[in-house]
Amino acid sequence: MSGSLDSLLRPFEHKSLKLHNRVAMAPMTRTMSPGYAANDQVAGYYRRRAEGEVGLIITEGTFVNHKAANGYENVPAIYGEAALAGWKNVVDQVHAAGGQIIPQLWHVGSVRKEGIGPDKSVPGYSPSGLFKAGKPNGQAMSKEDIQEVVQAFADAARAAKEIGFDGVEIHGAHGYLIDQFFWEGTNQRDDEYGGSIENRTRFAVEIVKAVREAVGEDFAIVLRYSQWKQQDYEAKLAQNPEELKRFLAPLVEAGVDIFHASTRRFWVPEFENSDLNLAGWTKELTGKPVISVGSVGLDDDFIGGNNQGMGGTANPTDLNELTRRMGNQEFDLIAVGRVLLQDPHWFAKVREDRAEDITPFTKEALMSLS
Repeated sequence: MSGSLDSLLRPFEHKSLKLHNRVAMAPMTRTMSPGYAANDQVAGYYRRRAEGEVGLIITEGTFVNHKAANGYENVPAIYGEAALAGWKNVVDQVHAAGGQIIPQLWHVGSVRKEGIGPDKSVPGYSPSGLFKAGKPNGQAMSKEDIQEVVQAFADAARAAKEIGFDGVEIHGAHGYLIDQFFWEGTNQRDDEYGGSIENRTRFAVEIVKAVREAVGEDFAIVLRYSQWKQQDYEAKLAQNPEELKRFLAPLVEAGVDIFHASTRRFWVPEFENSDLNLAGWTKELTGKPVISVGSVGLDDDFIGGNNQGMGGTANPTDLNELTRRMGNQEFDLIAVGRVLLQDPHWFAKVREDRAEDITPFTKEALMSLS
């Protein structure tokens, strides 16, 4: 299926992460946790990917303990006795299968609509009460609201460490709350949390610092961010490397250990006059380890050429471009999504040169998510 896989098979170590290869499972929302708690089915889902030789599992988004954090029914929380017991079962099963696992800590911001639990009366909360530029939804956050959310992320990270997770990922991408502070389209504040790039990172900086205080220096903190938003696929936080450096620098100083730069296609250059993708530029500008992602092993992205969402078909493709970039040390880890939905043993089959056993990604895979 590809050339040498040596660049993917190398171990990776950074603080609490000690991985036997460079392949991660990307976080993917599942809505299969009734009562907001991961059950045995969820534990089996993650265990099977670890059995399939995935080095690092990044869980689906799990919402923190703030009244407006959740945006979907049947997604897992990361607070409360039942939810934490469910996650401990997941962690134990992944560890028993030889993998490592980190939760993606999540607050959806203005994506939330009234009528979603746990408290169905709560509206969405966001920097300026906007879902996207010019489109209101919910209410603008006060400084007291901001501090409550910062504390909720810290509490979630502390709980994650206590139940045995191997690190945490903070979800700062795709138009959810932290990204709504990053993005000018949704952050119209005129206080210290709005305006300049540096001010728009302040909310995330405070979260990272609070998480670090909660978990200590040796526990890995990953931050996922993206240029694109679910509200606007063409959105940009940074138009050029200089702006990207201004965006990243406060986050590095705050204590991010690893950046997870989310793109729809990992092979697409981020800026003109360079082959580097967003993860590559992030590593170049920060010196930090980075995770890349985007349609790995498939010939089309998750939006698809017809822009009809994830309902189309994408066919398996070789990994030559991935291994070339990994071999050049453009990024350190690669996160894989849809092919692992279709087949938990995808990476084992790739390693064993069994490309004929890998089937196309289809809409039906989304319906089973087994």
